[in-house]
Amino acid sequence: MWSSVLPLLVTISPALLFLPDHTNTQDEHWQDYKYGRQQDSEVPDKKSFCSWKCLLFTLQWPGAFCQSLDEPSLCKIPQNVNNWTIHGLWPLRVRDCCKCWPMFKSDVQDLEAELQEHWPSLLQSHPSFLFWREEWIKHGVCAACVEGMNSPLRYFQLNLKLRAQFDIHKLLEVADISPSCERPYKLSEVHQALAPLLGEKLQIQCVTDDQEREVWFQVKIPLSHNLTVGCDHHVDADPPHPPHGHPCHPQTPFYYFPIDHQQPQTPCG
Repeated sequence: MWSSVLPLLVTISPALLFLPDHTNTQDEHWQDYKYGRQQDSEVPDKKSFCSWKCLLFTLQWPGAFCQSLDEPSLCKIPQNVNNWTIHGLWPLRVRDCCKCWPMFKSDVQDLEAELQEHWPSLLQSHPSFLFWREEWIKHGVCAACVEGMNSPLRYFQLNLKLRAQFDIHKLLEVADISPSCERPYKLSEVHQALAPLLGEKLQIQCVTDDQEREVWFQVKIPLSHNLTVGCDHHVDADPPHPPHGHPCHPQTPFYYFPIDHQQPQTPCG
């Protein structure tokens, strides 16, 4: 039943959203930037960035984020972060989004407290707003072809709703799967716990730490253009991000490290 349209999500506009013409002034389009572009405008490459069929909504586990970095010492876990966080919502098969839609701090000021908890930067030298702005420019502008994501404010609002909908922690708790330094888990038992809500096509990703342990890092949830769970994303081209991890191997148990705010690089020694 989870393949049905998520009840809290938005519907597709009868007409695709097209971004403002870069030749016009910022003042003319200020309301469009903040509240959503409603009218078509002539953008030469609009077909290229509005042709996607699938998105990946990606959640990451802070307890393993440091292990995904070449330099683990660069990471941090803020004290208010104790659960799965958002990595991004990425339209697939898009080579290059239009660079003509800026994002300002005022666009998300009403969401900042929620974003700092549920979509924080986990890099010491990377402020959270910079992380959010990069995600908007690289991916949100392309996602804005959908009416409910047609401004920075709406894009980030939707991401927060998706994260609340896909409550991984609750699903795992019901299945008696909890962070541990001693107990490894099999891919099959984690998939069984998550698939009823996230769909059979979800991706469970691991990283290998410096002790050669497989560590659970991310969950990628494919969504179709109309935001239903599941999409045949394997036919799409290169992923929107360089891979930070790899699919957890079916035959190799992996660890679900606890979050350690004081020693995020070595939560399990």
